[in-house]
Amino acid sequence: MDQNLFRIGELAAKANVSPRTIDFYTTIGLIRPAKRTAGNYRLYGPETIERLKRIEQLKKEKYTLEEIKEMLDGWKRISSEEQISRKLTDLQLSLSKLQREVKELEPVLSRLKPHQARSVCKRLMPQTAACVEALLLLIDKATIL
Repeated sequence: MDQNLFRIGELAAKANVSPRTIDFYTTIGLIRPAKRTAGNYRLYGPETIERLKRIEQLKKEKYTLEEIKEMLDGWKRISSEEQISRKLTDLQLSLSKLQREVKELEPVLSRLKPHQARSVCKRLMPQTAACVEALLLLIDKATIL
């Protein structure tokens, strides 16, 4: 067997996911085997490990598998102009998700006592607020373009 290719069990161990997850991702087209053995075992290349890690990270960021598949497929075939547009769309999606999460927290926040609210606000780092403001500026500019 080629040393740079991995069977499902080896790939699962290296990417820290289950073999069942790899089977599922292969079935829905998120990952593809590099080749098959004479015994019809699927073999995956080392780039699949990075792809699996990226998929798991995007899942943690609350993207659906369908959204992840569209993003990963799109990254292969886009120009720099399309890339910027796609990135802005992704940022808008992320911002929308954050806004939904904030709305979910609003009832809890409204019940906080003033000292509890101050404590929560102190945890919000200035960099976070700056990032949100920058995203809003980028998104507004994108609608002008």
